[in-house]
Amino acid sequence: MVTLDFTACAAPVGIVRICEVILTCISFSLVASVGHISQSFWAWCMFTWCFCFCVTIIILLLEFTSLSQKLPISWDDFTTAFAMLATLMVLSASIIYPIFYTCSICGRSIGASVISCVAFLLYATEVGLTRAKPGDTSGFLATVPGLLKVLEAFVACIIFICLNYSHFSRFPGLQWCVAVYSICFIFAILIIIFTICRLLTLFPAPFDKVLLFCNVLAVLMYITAVVIWPFYSLRNNPRPSYCANFLCPWDNLVVITFMTCFNLVAYIVDTVYSFRLTFFIRT
Repeated sequence: MVTLDFTACAAPVGIVRICEVILTCISFSLVASVGHISQSFWAWCMFTWCFCFCVTIIILLLEFTSLSQKLPISWDDFTTAFAMLATLMVLSASIIYPIFYTCSICGRSIGASVISCVAFLLYATEVGLTRAKPGDTSGFLATVPGLLKVLEAFVACIIFICLNYSHFSRFPGLQWCVAVYSICFIFAILIIIFTICRLLTLFPAPFDKVLLFCNVLAVLMYITAVVIWPFYSLRNNPRPSYCANFLCPWDNLVVITFMTCFNLVAYIVDTVYSFRLTFFIRT
């Protein structure tokens, strides 16, 4: 039996989600009214706003009808993980769209960019509202290590988007880097899925020990990637003279280098938190 829960929409998190739905809807509507552009960056921005709009409104409906309590998943973990993912996706769209598709006289494009930035702030606010506070007994994804797992997986996706097979297939060192990105990404996704589906008990060892071991391994692997990727990709390979615009394939090599360093820092912070939770904090 469906029970309507009006407090789900009247609570601070509910109000924030309603605003997110409105703003993401306005963003993709304004961009769609400008016209379709057959470019991957444009498609990514449109997908981001549409995806966040749809999932957010589904979350609102499930909580309003109390059906979220009947789902066989960890609802708090799911909503927190999505809020973190949406924050990162909308942030990327808020950066990409104005850089590539906005001009000084493009009123609707400027409006969509500004509204997207506000939507990013709202999703970041939702992360702050749903994140586990000290002393809370929340799920793993509501904690800092859980949010870092979402961040690490998202950064890996950006790396995958920028990869060019014809480039990394020529050097075994670059193939190793791709293996590093893939292995660490798969582990992060498995952690997220197992947490949401409440399957952490299937791990053959205590979850905190497994998490710490994999984080340490990821740090060591990413350290090698931070050294090897720029060595093979950028050494004796300056930016070509024909790269006069923003959409230059060579720039993807720099993006991958930066994102590799960024993810290394994320894994180091994740490892520190995991070490602290494993050996110094006991419930």
